[in-house]
Amino acid sequence: MITDPGERAKYLVEHYWDKFDFSDTTYVHLPEITEQAVSNYIDLMQYVTPPVASSSIKSMMHRATTDSTMFAHMADLYEKYLYDPNSPMRDESLYINVLEAIIAAPVLDDANKIRPAHLLELALKNRVGEPATDFTYTLAGGQTGTLYNVKADYLVLFFYNPDCHACKEITGQLDSSPIINSLQTNKILKILAVYPDEDLEAWRKHIPDVPSSWINSYDNTISLKNDEIYDLKAIPTIYLLDKNKKVILKDVTFNQLESFLQMQTNYMQ
Repeated sequence: MITDPGERAKYLVEHYWDKFDFSDTTYVHLPEITEQAVSNYIDLMQYVTPPVASSSIKSMMHRATTDSTMFAHMADLYEKYLYDPNSPMRDESLYINVLEAIIAAPVLDDANKIRPAHLLELALKNRVGEPATDFTYTLAGGQTGTLYNVKADYLVLFFYNPDCHACKEITGQLDSSPIINSLQTNKILKILAVYPDEDLEAWRKHIPDVPSSWINSYDNTISLKNDEIYDLKAIPTIYLLDKNKKVILKDVTFNQLESFLQMQTNYMQ
C-alpha cells in the first residue's frame, strides 16, 4: 500500500528482520540464508536516511542478543561486509552503528569488547565533514611541512608504501587521470603522498616512481602509524580534503575520488 519509494525502503529496512529467528543457531551454518540476508539488508541502506539506517541496525543487533552465538556471527558478518578493506560494500558510517551495538551488548564480556572499542575509536577519527588531524611530513631533502600549510582548494592525501602493488597501480591511475591532471595544472588540487612506515631506504629507492608534481613525503616520527592518528587499516588509503582541511572523502577508491572530482568540475562549469 506504500507508494512513495523512500517510505517503502524505510518500511522494508525497519521490518526486514521481523520474521527471523535469532535464537535458531542452525542459521549460523547456512550462509546462503544468513549471509545473503545480511548482504541484501546492507544493500537496502543506500535507499534510507542515516538515522533510519542507524536505528534499524542497532535494533537488529539488540534482537540478536537473544543468543550469544548468533550475535557473534552477525557481528562477524558485518565486519566482513562493512569493514574489510576488500569489501565492495565497505561503509564506515554503517559499521560505527554495529560497533556501538557490540559495545552495548550484554551478551559479551569486557574482554570481547576491547577490539570493537578500539575499532570504534579509529572509525571516529577524521570523519567526513570534520577537520582532518594535522601532522608534520618530511621531504627527501629533509625539509618539513604540515598538512594544514598545504594550500589548495582540494588536497588528495595519499598514504602509500613504495613496495605495495596496489599503491603503484593507484599512483598510475592518479597520474594519468585527465580530471586530476587538469585540476593540478590549474592549481586547484594538490596531492600529498605520505609514507607512514620506517624503512626510509626503500622509500628513497622509489622516489623516481612518484610524479614530480606531487608532494612526496614520509613521516619522520612514525606517529601516523604508532599513534594511529589516521585509521590506516590498509595501504593505500586515500582522503580528499577541502581548502580548510575538512574531510570530504575518507578511505575511498580511486574511482570514487575521480567520480567526485568530475561531478564537482561539471557543477562548476
